Amino acid sequence: MSFDVQQLNMFVLVGATVTLLAILAVRISFSAGLPSLLLYLLMGVALGEAGLGISFSDADLAQALGFGALVIILAEGGLSTDWDRVRPGMRMGVALATLGTAASVTVVAVAAHYILGMPWELAVLLAAITAPTDAAAVFSVLRVVPLPQRLTGTLEAESGLNDAPTIVLVTLITSGAAIEHGFGGTAAIIVFQLLGGALLGYGVGLGGAMLMRRVALPSSGLYPLAIFTLTLLGYAVASVAWTSGFAAVYVAALVLGNTALPHRAATRSFVEGLAWLAQIGLFVMLGLLLSPSRLTWEVVGIALLAGLILTLVARPVSVLVCAAVQPMPWRDLGFLSWAGLRGAVPIVLATIPLAAGADDAQRLFDIVFVMVVVFTLVTGPTLPVAARLLKVSRRAEPRGFDLEAAPLGRVDAEVLQVTIAPSSKLHGVEIRELRLPVGAVIALIVRDGKTRVPDPHAVLKRGDDLLVVTPRAVREATERRLRAVSQRGRLARWLE
Repeated sequence: MSFDVQQLNMFVLVGATVTLLAILAVRISFSAGLPSLLLYLLMGVALGEAGLGISFSDADLAQALGFGALVIILAEGGLSTDWDRVRPGMRMGVALATLGTAASVTVVAVAAHYILGMPWELAVLLAAITAPTDAAAVFSVLRVVPLPQRLTGTLEAESGLNDAPTIVLVTLITSGAAIEHGFGGTAAIIVFQLLGGALLGYGVGLGGAMLMRRVALPSSGLYPLAIFTLTLLGYAVASVAWTSGFAAVYVAALVLGNTALPHRAATRSFVEGLAWLAQIGLFVMLGLLLSPSRLTWEVVGIALLAGLILTLVARPVSVLVCAAVQPMPWRDLGFLSWAGLRGAVPIVLATIPLAAGADDAQRLFDIVFVMVVVFTLVTGPTLPVAARLLKVSRRAEPRGFDLEAAPLGRVDAEVLQVTIAPSSKLHGVEIRELRLPVGAVIALIVRDGKTRVPDPHAVLKRGDDLLVVTPRAVREATERRLRAVSQRGRLARWLE
């Protein structure tokens, strides 16, 4: 195969231009309250055969790249998820990812068969493909809708965990294994893959955390790379063991993201950038797969009817079923029923039967594509309105300070760099009033570009940068204390 430098240069030119336009589009989507995936999908369509004429129809490559992008997106979701924030809604989130998914698949499959006239296999396949919600789609909108922890925790847990069972289900249906094993056998396979993947991911996460706490790397830039690689290791180990790699990568990332690791903020920024790049490439590629000439009135009509059933019937039913696991106020249940945004995951799942050459796979892909675009346009911009009408939104909590950590190689300690935000109640507090754990000290204050070694009576001010040296054993307690004072002032109790 010859290597054409000119083709490479053109590929880099187009790729760089599209990526820059996609990055700028984030601002537009944020202002409009729309998930950025819609703009990326439309960019892909514009680049495709109906626009600039770029031809792309390799379903196998699309499936492989789509799975790779989902791994990166799930890793970012786990690493950036605060366990304390999601814990209040974790039980409901897990229920929605499992029982809720089963309920949604059942309702949509029955409706698709009896109302839309689809064969059972195609109806169940459509239901399974469209069941999972998408974290990127949900939280690109919810960034402007402050919600209580019970709701953010539920939505984060659901979107992070429901990819794995639906990917397994769609794969089994496409291969014909679901019919071979029957309902009980298929359910057993899904449970085995989920539990096995979660356990292996948990093991990789714990082992990786222990390793990273004991290794002082020569460059701070290696820590984000090493931690991200550990999440990929979780996916690979689980996949080789014939369990769910997607469950493993999310659980491994969740463990690593909530462990006191060095350069945690830098790691989250690093993987956030990777996730944005993965989303851009994924959505543009999926847009290239669509041919507008195939969008007949029949395809659009089926997509609209199936979307209405999914949004107005299947999603509320799945939420009500899961309310038996974790009861919630009716306002919360109403918002969760409307917040089931679909995104990249259903379209990626639609490439599985497409790559396998299943009957009606191309038409199924087009139906799913239209469903995602239309109903994201309908539900996305209305989520802030729904939150206000249901009175579940709350005032955004100001961020008290930014924190970055770095290890000290020769001693078992870390240096925390803390920047005091204008809203922080650390302002006006004397250092002695912080009551930090034994061994933790504020070694340096940087104020107005000047450094000073503080005494116990030094008063902190807005905009100060603090260097806090803390033994690794009390690092978490030190961080908790700083956050408590930042939020509640000098009278915050020690154990808060």
